[in-house]
Amino acid sequence: MVILHAMAESRNHSKEIGVIQATRRAVTIGEGLAVLIAQPGPLEDSHTFERGAGGAEANVATVLAQLGVPTAWVSRVGDDGFGRYLVRHLAERGVDTSAVTIDPARPTGMYVKERGSGSTRPDDLAAGASRMLYYRTGSAASALGPRDLAITARLLDTADLVHFTGITPALSPSATAFTEALLARPREQRLISFDLNFRPALWERRDEPAAEILARHIRRSDVVFLGADEALEVFGVGRAAQLRALFPEPRHLIVKNDRHSVTGYIGDEALEVPALRLRVTERIGAGDAFAGGYLAALLQGRPHEQLLRFGHLCAAAALTGTGDVAELPPLHMLESRSAATVSEWAELNYSPAQPIPENVSS
Repeated sequence: MVILHAMAESRNHSKEIGVIQATRRAVTIGEGLAVLIAQPGPLEDSHTFERGAGGAEANVATVLAQLGVPTAWVSRVGDDGFGRYLVRHLAERGVDTSAVTIDPARPTGMYVKERGSGSTRPDDLAAGASRMLYYRTGSAASALGPRDLAITARLLDTADLVHFTGITPALSPSATAFTEALLARPREQRLISFDLNFRPALWERRDEPAAEILARHIRRSDVVFLGADEALEVFGVGRAAQLRALFPEPRHLIVKNDRHSVTGYIGDEALEVPALRLRVTERIGAGDAFAGGYLAALLQGRPHEQLLRFGHLCAAAALTGTGDVAELPPLHMLESRSAATVSEWAELNYSPAQPIPENVSS
């Protein structure tokens, strides 16, 4: 059942998000990855690969930039063609890459995306399904450490929001030390945003349990995104109310439910908003797009329901696209559709050719 709670914005919340300001700035921190996209069918039969770009925080940065939020991406890349491609890819999309470090000793991380064709061959995936094979051990980004905070100090001091995911501390012990030093840094009015993004394989060789490290990150952040399924795997609970009880500290707690809705908490107030109806083309990057939409709306001072709707609209663009990076409709269209009535929202269908039906009132 969809629960839509009326939200009364508190004085503290008003101070936190302010009025809509195009100059509010964001920084995302994490590994960017070169992507080699195979032809549909068993991987061993793919003679050619399409090049792409990925990485959770890089994806969020491109969404924020598309929504008019000045955004910088902080990372480390190898002194190689893939690293130069990633920096150029982000820069061409309006993201500030001035704090990206070029590592002469370590390579840029990458992954291969295997795509199914639906044949009867035993090594093939279902049509439309995909599987990622990561090659990131010893990557340049895994060398992130507390020393990198000095490089990013200027950006952090001028940012209104800093976003990273659970992938970043999972890269290495030094990367964990980096994110924990970031969380301990004086914030002023700056918000810290954290997306759980649990990747079990990255935590396999770590001495301290992933749940303990990730819980510390959640409790010290202001905005937290959790997938119900991954939260259940890490913390043993997956329902929104249970997760709010477990993590009361973040002012904004956003839980992506298994039943195609998202429950958002601002303080004690809860709001559940259903996802849009659409035909899924590719699931990769949808969570990053949701986070980018929510955070942009938050920085622009939009009300609670529109924060979640912006997230859904951006996720829909990723789900109906073909790459990891969501290509968004124009901002004015997102603004109009995020202001739909409850009944209008429930009837919306999203498609790449016509992102939102024009017969919905604005």
